[in-house]
Amino acid sequence: MSVLSEGSKTLPKVKAAGSGWRLSAGNRDRLISAASPFVLLIIWEILVRVGFLDARFFPAPSSIFSTLVELVRDGSLWNNTWATLQRLFWGFFLGGIPGLLLGIGMGLNRPLRAFIDPLISTTYPVPKSAIFPLILLICGLGEASKIVMVAIGVFYPVLINSTIGVLEINKIYLDVGRNFKASRWQTFRTIAFPGAVPHIMSGIKLGLGLGLMLIAIAEMIGAKSGLGYMIWNAWEILSVETMYVGLIVIALLGFLFSMALNEVERKLVPWKNSR
Repeated sequence: MSVLSEGSKTLPKVKAAGSGWRLSAGNRDRLISAASPFVLLIIWEILVRVGFLDARFFPAPSSIFSTLVELVRDGSLWNNTWATLQRLFWGFFLGGIPGLLLGIGMGLNRPLRAFIDPLISTTYPVPKSAIFPLILLICGLGEASKIVMVAIGVFYPVLINSTIGVLEINKIYLDVGRNFKASRWQTFRTIAFPGAVPHIMSGIKLGLGLGLMLIAIAEMIGAKSGLGYMIWNAWEILSVETMYVGLIVIALLGFLFSMALNEVERKLVPWKNSR
């Protein structure tokens, strides 16, 4: 009896001692996500040094990093990155907000969905880069054409995912809102938007990634600043390391945006991350 009682007393202590160093699922996921790009860079460095990759076309990450340091020191990398971020922000704002509002409206209003859905189905498959010459013709070579390019790319994923998110809300919640005489604004604020948040976050992630791709394309064609311009200019002068710096910075921006949106999603949709 005494042995059993002693064992039962020591068991919780063992659990408590072991829980001090064990990572939670969320912290483990953050650690893995932060480490994966560095693992890729280490493998890349090794493959170049052993001669498996041609350094003329795939410079070692250490060589690219030294070029990055030079571009940071002369200020050109900061200026180009800031120009890209400004265009991305305004494009995301001008495309994401209308896409969100219209998407939720389409999910709540069947006649509106019937009217807009064929237009979306018709225009969405058109490659956004293919319409850039038309955007240049309409908006000119200034900042407006780059911002419109991003806005168009962001608009569709946010709208489509917002609509799907509202349509997948259990109908009983909408019926409860009608029974309690909820106004359209109350239905939007308390039922439609919270219920569609998981899909909205997916649309924002997709839209942000597409926006980064499109802003790089737009800056290659009609800009004198930005990461896309820096990559294209480096190609013209055959500065391969500078090209990779631009590509890696764009990839890093996408990674940081994704990490930030994942943290926001963990706060807004905590039940989704428990799976």
